[in-house]
Amino acid sequence: MAKDTEKIDAKKLAEKLLVDRKSGLRKMPESVIQASDEYCEGYKAFLNRVKTEREAVEFAVEQAEKAGFVPFDATKKYKAGDKVYYNNRGKAVVLAVIGTEGCREGVRIAASHIDSPRLDLKPHPLYEKNELALFKTHYYGGIKKYQWTTIPLAMHGRVILKDGTRVDINIGERDGEPQFCVTDLLPHLADEQMKKTLVKGIEGENLNILIGSRPIRTDKGDDLVKLNVMKLLHERYGMTEEDFVSADIEFVPAFHAVDLGFDRSMIGAYGHDDRVCAYPALTAVLNAKKPKKTIVTVLADREEIGSYGNTGLNSEFLRYFIADLAQAEGLEARHVLSRSKCLSADVTAAFDPTYADAYEALNANFINGGVGVAKYTGARGKNGTSEASAEFVSEIRTLFDKNDVLWQIGEMGKVDLGGGGTVALYIASLNVDVIDIGVPVLSMHSPFEVVSKLDVYMTYKGILTFFES
Repeated sequence: MAKDTEKIDAKKLAEKLLVDRKSGLRKMPESVIQASDEYCEGYKAFLNRVKTEREAVEFAVEQAEKAGFVPFDATKKYKAGDKVYYNNRGKAVVLAVIGTEGCREGVRIAASHIDSPRLDLKPHPLYEKNELALFKTHYYGGIKKYQWTTIPLAMHGRVILKDGTRVDINIGERDGEPQFCVTDLLPHLADEQMKKTLVKGIEGENLNILIGSRPIRTDKGDDLVKLNVMKLLHERYGMTEEDFVSADIEFVPAFHAVDLGFDRSMIGAYGHDDRVCAYPALTAVLNAKKPKKTIVTVLADREEIGSYGNTGLNSEFLRYFIADLAQAEGLEARHVLSRSKCLSADVTAAFDPTYADAYEALNANFINGGVGVAKYTGARGKNGTSEASAEFVSEIRTLFDKNDVLWQIGEMGKVDLGGGGTVALYIASLNVDVIDIGVPVLSMHSPFEVVSKLDVYMTYKGILTFFES
C-alpha cells in the first residue's frame, strides 16, 4: 500500500491493472494491417465463389488436394505429417494433419459451420398466378423476412433427375445471367402493411420468388408462363417439374463481396456467418507447419437450424472420424477425446452504435477489436450453451498474448434480449474442452453482413497459433 503522501502515477497504474479497450487498429503496426488486407483478398474470392454448403465443401476439398491431402482411409495407419480429409455427403468435411505426437494426448480441433440463412425451395415450388411465374420458398435459419425482398437473388443447388443424373445449378452470379427477386408492395398502397410489426410485415408464405412472365406462344392451354419456365429448365438441365422433389435448391443474394468504407477497412458480403470463420479454419489447417498434436478442422452443415441431421455437428460423424484416428494408433476414442481441445469458431455480434441500446457496452465485441472470444454463448440465463472453464480461458488467453493475436472477450448483447448458440455444446458433449471464438459481425443474418479485415486475419492467426502450439 502506498503512503498517503506518496504520489501515484495513475497512467502507469492503469496500464498495469486495467483493460485497454482502444481499437486494435491503434495498436497494430502497419505491417499487420497490410497482412490483413492481403489475407482478405483470398477471403473475398472465397465468398464470391462459395455461397452454399455444397460449394464450400467442393472448395475445401479442391484446396486440400492441392496442399497434398488425400481421402481418409479408416483401415490405414498414418504417420506424422500425413494429411487426410473426409467428405461427408458433400455437405460437411473434416481435414486433419497427423501430428508428431499423434493422438495420444488428444487432438486440436477448429470447428466452424458453412451453412448460412437463405431461401430454400419447397418440394412443389413452381406456380403461375395472373400470368406471372413464381417459386414458393421455405426460409432457412433465422432471418428478418423483410430484408429478403427487392434484392437480386441467385439460384444455387443440385437436382437429381428421375433417371439418377446429377445436375448442378448456378444461375445469377455471372455477368449477363438472369437474376430473381421477391417483390414488395409499393408504399402508395402499403398503409395496412406499414401498420404491422416487422415480424408480420412480410409473411413467410409471401417470400415468393419472381421467375418469369412470358408464356409459351400458343392460344391454347393453361399456365403457359409456368410451362415456358419449365421448358427452359428442361432444355438446359433436362428437368421436369417432378424433379424439384429430389433437389437441394437455395436462393441467395446475388451480389459479391466488396470493400466497405472509404478506408477499405471492412468487407460487406452475404454469408459471413459463418464462412468468415470457416475460411480461417480451413486455411489454418492447410498452412500449419509440423504440428505436435494431430490437428483437425471440421466444416459442418445445419448449424443455423440447430446442427441437426447427419451433416451437422449434433450427429456422430466427427466422433467417428476421431475414433478411427485413435484406433489406428491403438488408442481408445474416449481417451483421445477427453484430452482434446477445440476452438468453436463462429461469429459474434459486433457493437453497433446505431442500436447501442441492444448491447451492454462493457461486455460487447467491437469492430477492429480482434478475434472475439466468448466464455459462453446461449440465451437468457446461459440457456443452451457450453461454458469454457477458467483454466481453458486462461490457456487460450495466454496463447494469444504470447503470439501477438489481438483478441477481445464479450457477449452477444444484453442478457434479457436474447442471444445465440454455436456448435460448442455438441463438441463439449464429447468431453472436449471447448471455447467459442470468432469474428464480430454487423448486420448478422442479413443478406449483407459487415466484418473488419483485421478481425478476419486475427481469427486466422488465432486458429493457426492454436494448431501449431
